[in-house]
Amino acid sequence: MAKKSIRYGVSLRKREQAVIRQQKARYKCDTCGKEAVRRKGTGIWHCSYCNATYAGGAYSFHTAAGDVVSKILNRQAE
Repeated sequence: MAKKSIRYGVSLRKREQAVIRQQKARYKCDTCGKEAVRRKGTGIWHCSYCNATYAGGAYSFHTAAGDVVSKILNRQAE
């Protein structure tokens, strides 16, 4: 079965490619610091180096809302 893709519109196809690139990229692990975190499933991220598993966004390791929350928590800790 062929991969389903967006059919019409260059801007839509470019946006889809950006999302796919983002979900297949490797991210820096918060625990060990290596760039070994990859997507396992929707919202599940796993570091192949230290075997840590994280909950994150569906297509990216860190979400915009999660970044805001972490900034607020860091300010309160200071």
